[in-house]
Amino acid sequence: MKFLDTKCRKGHPGITLYKDSVGVSHQWLDRVVTEGMVVIDATAGNGHDTEFLATRVGNKGKVYAFDIQAAAIVATKKRLEKAGLTDRVNLIYAGHENLKKFVACPINAMVFNLGYLPGSNKQVVTRAATTLSALQAGMHLLTLGGLIVLTVYIGHPGGKEEWLELEEYLKSLPRGLWNVVMLSFLNRHAKTSFTVSVQRVGQD
Repeated sequence: MKFLDTKCRKGHPGITLYKDSVGVSHQWLDRVVTEGMVVIDATAGNGHDTEFLATRVGNKGKVYAFDIQAAAIVATKKRLEKAGLTDRVNLIYAGHENLKKFVACPINAMVFNLGYLPGSNKQVVTRAATTLSALQAGMHLLTLGGLIVLTVYIGHPGGKEEWLELEEYLKSLPRGLWNVVMLSFLNRHAKTSFTVSVQRVGQD
């Protein structure tokens, strides 16, 4: 079939709604995190999420970034120094399950990037027990309307088991207090990462 009017076929080049799971998490966080907020990066990794959050909270905000691996702290610090953002980030060399020891104030958002540190030891991965502990601690501090976003990987050993435990807990959350949403790519590999958001929509 030949179109008489070629204008009908014009699209929007360069616009991709959902590029990957990390991109989705940033899109969601971008709707919530604004200047002056307090946020947590529970898995600093190579610093991509930390840098993104630091840019969003501005000079008056604060980012607490956790990681259990020294290499991740070093990589994140270098990225922040290059971007001129070190003054608004507290880098914490500790597992995120220790969150309550370092953060006592209300938070507006929190991000997890589960699995292992890219380019590092693949045997060092996030685990259900510690992830769940950190998630619950973050939920306790989360303000009304605040958002927690998790990028979940299930392709590595232990990844699926971690998700199944988290999924069971998330499904149990009261709908009047929490909205839990999952976005996955149906036309990609079954083990492709996906994104989950947990938003506080009510008070106890």
